[in-house]
Amino acid sequence: MLEIRNLTVKIAEEDKTIIDRFSLTVKDGEVAAIMGPNGSGKSTLSYAIAGKEDYEIVEGEVLLDGENILEMEPNERAAKGLFLAFQYPIEIPGVATMTFLKAAMNAQRKARGEAEFSTPDFMRTVRAAADKLQVPMDMLKRGLNVGFSGGEKKRMEILQMALLQPSFAILDETDSGLDIDALRIVSDGVNALRAETRGFLVITHYQRLLDHIRPDTVHVMAKGRIVRTGGPDLALELEKHGYKDFLGEAA
Repeated sequence: MLEIRNLTVKIAEEDKTIIDRFSLTVKDGEVAAIMGPNGSGKSTLSYAIAGKEDYEIVEGEVLLDGENILEMEPNERAAKGLFLAFQYPIEIPGVATMTFLKAAMNAQRKARGEAEFSTPDFMRTVRAAADKLQVPMDMLKRGLNVGFSGGEKKRMEILQMALLQPSFAILDETDSGLDIDALRIVSDGVNALRAETRGFLVITHYQRLLDHIRPDTVHVMAKGRIVRTGGPDLALELEKHGYKDFLGEAA
C-alpha cells in the first residue's frame, strides 16, 4: 500500500512549489489513475516518490507498506518494491540491455535476501517475459533503449516491471507516443501484473489508456493537489468536458 501524507515538493533551484499538501492512499490490489492538465504536478509527484534529484521535499511522508521511503536512496526504494515507468525513457549507449536487466534483477534479489539468477535461469525468465510483451530478442541484444521507437521503449519499461515484480508501480504517462497496437501490448502487460498484493498509480492525460487499464479510482489533480475523486466514469467526464471546471477548485 502507498500512502502519501501532506506532501509538499519544490523544484530546488527555482524555489517553486509544485506539489502542495498532497495526500493520497492507494491500497494493495488497487489501480488508481491521476489525470490533470499540463503543469498540475503529476510527473513531479512520480519523481518525488521515486527519489529523483532536484526536487526538495518541504514536508510530508510517503509510506510504502508503512515505511517512509523519503528517507531512502532511490535504489533502496526500488529494493523495497517501488517501480517507476518514465514518460520518456532515456537511451544509455554502451550498456547492453541484457547486462542491465541481469544486474537489476540480481540486485533486487540480493536486497530481498534471495539467491541471484544463474545465467540459464535468467535467460529463460527474460525470454518468457519478452515473448508475452512481443519484445523480439534482437532488441535485447542492443544497447539499452538505443535506437528504439517510442513504443519499443515503453515495452522495454513494462518488461523491466514484469521481471522485477514490484509491490507498487507508478506509470508516468506510459501511453505517451504509443500507437494503437503498442498501447494494447503495453496495457496487456500491465493488466497481466495486476494482483491483490500489487498497487498501481497510473498517470495520464487521456481516457484511451483507461479503456485498456481500467482503474478502480480516478483522481483529478490541479495546481499540485487532488481536487476531485471518483470512479472510472470520472475519466469519461474529463474526456468530454476537459479540466476547466476543476481548475477553480484548486485555487
